[in-house]
Amino acid sequence: MLDRLSLNVTEMMRQYNVYKTENEHLRNELMTLKAEREIKDQEIEKLVQENAYKDMEIEEIVSKIESMLG
Repeated sequence: MLDRLSLNVTEMMRQYNVYKTENEHLRNELMTLKAEREIKDQEIEKLVQENAYKDMEIEEIVSKIESMLG
């Protein structure tokens, strides 16, 4: 009876350590993915701003052309 209980406790501890290691791995992976997402979000924001600036430049060019044509 005591041997069986000891085996069960040992198995539970083994499973706990496996799950603990897996949890740490997943936590690290999540942190990496969040950091990558933040970098991509910043890149997207920069591109959106650049696009808006280019749109303004195009509008200015069109306005100048229209004013030249009358």
